[in-house]
Amino acid sequence: MAMTMDDLDATVRAFYEGRGEQQKAAQATLNQFKENPDSWLMVDKILQDAQYPQTKYLGLQVLDNVIMTRWKVLPRDQCQGIRNFVVNFIIQMSSTEESLRKERALLNKLNLVLVSILKQEWPHNWPTFINEIVSSCRSSLPICENNMAILRLLSEEVFDFSADQMTSTKTKQLKQSMCDEFTSIYNLCSEILRTADQASLIKATLETLLRFLNWIPLGYIFETPPGGVSLIETLRSRFLEAPEFRNITLKCLTEIGGLQTEHNFNDKLVLMFTETLTTISKIIPLSLDLKTTYASSNSRDQDFVQNLALFLCTFFSNHLNIIENLPNQDYLLHGHFYLIRISQIEDREIFKICLEYWTKLVCELYDEMQQLPITDINPLVNLGVAGLQNGGAPNPQAMQNYPLRKHKYTEVLSNLRQVMIEKMVRPEEVLIVENDEGEIVREFVKESDTIQLYKTTRECLVFLTHLDVVDTEQIMSEKLARQVDGTEWSWANCNTLCWAIGSISGAMNEETEKRFLVTVIKDLLGLTEMKRGKDNKAVVASNIMYIVGQYPRFLKAHWKFLKTVVNKLFEFMHETHEGVQDMACDTFIKIASKCRRHFVIQQPGESEAFIDEIVRTMRKITCDLSPQQIHTFYEACGYMISAQGHKNTQERLIAELMGLPNQAWDQIIQSAHQDPNILQDSETIKIIGNIMKTNVAACSSIGSYFYPQIGRIYMDMLTMYRAASQLIDEAVQRDGNIATKMPKVRGLRTIKKEILKLITTYVEKADDLEMVQQTLVPQLLEAILLDYKRNVPDAREAEVLAVITVLVGKLQ
Repeated sequence: MAMTMDDLDATVRAFYEGRGEQQKAAQATLNQFKENPDSWLMVDKILQDAQYPQTKYLGLQVLDNVIMTRWKVLPRDQCQGIRNFVVNFIIQMSSTEESLRKERALLNKLNLVLVSILKQEWPHNWPTFINEIVSSCRSSLPICENNMAILRLLSEEVFDFSADQMTSTKTKQLKQSMCDEFTSIYNLCSEILRTADQASLIKATLETLLRFLNWIPLGYIFETPPGGVSLIETLRSRFLEAPEFRNITLKCLTEIGGLQTEHNFNDKLVLMFTETLTTISKIIPLSLDLKTTYASSNSRDQDFVQNLALFLCTFFSNHLNIIENLPNQDYLLHGHFYLIRISQIEDREIFKICLEYWTKLVCELYDEMQQLPITDINPLVNLGVAGLQNGGAPNPQAMQNYPLRKHKYTEVLSNLRQVMIEKMVRPEEVLIVENDEGEIVREFVKESDTIQLYKTTRECLVFLTHLDVVDTEQIMSEKLARQVDGTEWSWANCNTLCWAIGSISGAMNEETEKRFLVTVIKDLLGLTEMKRGKDNKAVVASNIMYIVGQYPRFLKAHWKFLKTVVNKLFEFMHETHEGVQDMACDTFIKIASKCRRHFVIQQPGESEAFIDEIVRTMRKITCDLSPQQIHTFYEACGYMISAQGHKNTQERLIAELMGLPNQAWDQIIQSAHQDPNILQDSETIKIIGNIMKTNVAACSSIGSYFYPQIGRIYMDMLTMYRAASQLIDEAVQRDGNIATKMPKVRGLRTIKKEILKLITTYVEKADDLEMVQQTLVPQLLEAILLDYKRNVPDAREAEVLAVITVLVGKLQ
């Protein structure tokens, strides 16, 4: 080949260290080199003579590619030559302690190349491979250590990653070969673990063993060899307490604890668990406050705590019943109290590991409680045990006489309630984003890690409430008292407690809920009065709003309270302190959607339905809100109006609700007839965009009943659409595509988008499809499709496609 070793070194160096054209030229040369079918013939020379380290990796890349793609067509003597070269080179590089450490990265790559060869050659062309690797371990400790890495990689390739890379027949063949020859591998590992002193060799062997544990025959793990010690006992007694091995050892024990086994291994599993827990208690005493010590621990100790969480959760998830049935319950309780301690740590990933197990446990305990025969429960209805009848949690007293598993966990579950309340996360996430017009607006995140965590924590706490509603209520009340007396007061503590109280809505029966909620709200109102400073007051106020929004059943049953709450929300809508108006609008829409019927009927002692008063005084209520908050307000009122069953009343309410935007719309349409240039004014563009957004908000909640309003503005709206489109076209012709990014054109595009959004929203909810087809569709298609065709690509609105998709879906 034309390239000398020096040239290749220089080119690789230029690629990694060069800049600009020099780097580009080097990349082109290297690509050519890699694509040359004879490049691999230089690999032995590259590995022996290259001076620049990355050149050797390039050589291995070329070789690996030949093995993967051309092995079957190479002459046998060449295959044999490659194989011998790779093996000898690995032995040469791992023959001394010094070269093993120095060349670690290159050796890792070489080991992978050897595994690629094994996947092609073993067992049919290389039946003696396992014997060779086992016997070469005797030659030197560094070779033995590297051989362990090769066996680990081979196990991973065959048992973990094979599905993506090999045919099922080949995979099956390799798995069979591994199992057939495993005895000699096992004996080697076993001997190293019993006799070796060198830390790096022991660690490499334990890491290899970890990869074997999920596929080797169970006898190797659980049986004790004649006159020897079982693998589990070796792991526990020799390595679990040693700081440098305890993490990898605990991982091995976790892997064993996760195996699906027959009943005849139960005694061995019990012994493994009890002795491991005893050893753990010497490393981490149960009394240790892990929450405090974890933060100041080094990373190895922190990993150990995480591995302990995985061990306990894995073992309990698979074999809890055998530990529950032990005569001595200490192991069961101590194991769970370790998990309580670990769950308290401020680390989200560790908490998620524990939470998954806790949710599984409490769900099982709840299911067992639900299995109680209904005939047994009937005599206890008066005791409040019949959670089945009234949908609330049963009275725990009435459960005492039943042999339920939950009784074993009474103290654990009480501690777990504390943990779940303290660990509750924000129930909804709001992002502050910039919209098309460059305004800063709030956007609710539908799916995120925090929301998922909230849902799971809530699920766990709801089960815990059903298991003992009295304890849950007591813990929450005590924590609230500590907010009031100041011993636990902080914004974060107040928030998490209130999110937790809000999360169990519906879990108590109605009577308990009423008593509990009245106390909570009374205490929080007292806290608002007591706290000095707007920030503190705002935190408590937003939490009160959050809680009342979470308990619609209570609000529905207490009209006076509901009305007071809503009037309080209207007061908060004038409060300019950061976040209070947002919270008031969010709570208002939540209550409006869940209690909608209560706003449209005339309640006892009232002279009219509350919605009439709200619509009449709307300008006053919303005068301090931002446009986005006003849209939320309109959507909330829309939910109420949608519940009004009387058609004439409903149409009057829609007309009154839309009175202000319609008045502004009529003025603009009238002015546009006299002066078509009105759409050149930025302020007017903004107002029209806002009017359309208000219509979209109301339509999204009123649904198909919104037709009178759509009908009122429809033709003018399509004219507006065409006019806005024409102005956008003119701007693009005048200034080029950059015009679509200018503020005025962005405003015009918002008008078009919101008109399209309004039509999409209405059609999605419409019941009278014939009316849609006859009255809305003909003019619509002409207005939007011809316009879409005429627009430059940058000015086309994706919403056009959304409208057409919805129309086709609805009308087909």
